[in-house]
Amino acid sequence: MKIKVLKVRIAEEFLRIDQKNIDQFLNEHQILNVETAFVHDENFWSVIFYYDEVKHLVNSVKDTKYVKYSAEDEALNEDDIKILDALKLWRSEKAREQNLPSYFIATNKELTSVAKYKPVKKEELLDIKGFGKHKIENYGEEILEILESI
Repeated sequence: MKIKVLKVRIAEEFLRIDQKNIDQFLNEHQILNVETAFVHDENFWSVIFYYDEVKHLVNSVKDTKYVKYSAEDEALNEDDIKILDALKLWRSEKAREQNLPSYFIATNKELTSVAKYKPVKKEELLDIKGFGKHKIENYGEEILEILESI
C-alpha cells in the first residue's frame, strides 16, 4: 500500500486545478482509503489517499469517457463577467466578419465556461464542453488572447 497527500486550496482560482489533479489521480490508481483534514492556518484541505499500484487500463484512452467542464450552473464573479462580456463582444465581431450566427462561433454556455475555467493554453480549451479541435484551431488563439488581456 502507498500513500499520496494532495492539497485542495479553497481560493477559487486554485480550486478547479486542484480538483483536476485529484480526479486524474483517482482515475489512475486503485484507492483503498481516503482521509481528509482542514488546515486552518493556510486555509486548505489535505486529502490523504491510501492506494495500490496504478490501475491497468483495459481499454485505450480513447475508449475512456471524459467529462468536459461546463459552468452552466455556476455563479459568475465580477472578473468572470468582464471576461464574458469581452468574449461576447469578440464573438459578435467574428460572426459579423464571417456572416454567421453568433452561436456558430460559440454558445453563451461555452463562453461562460471559458470565463469561469480561464484556460491559459489551447490544450486546456479541450477540457471545456463544446470545444473541439475545429473550434480551437479556428478561435483558440483569439480566445486565449482575450483572457490574457483582462
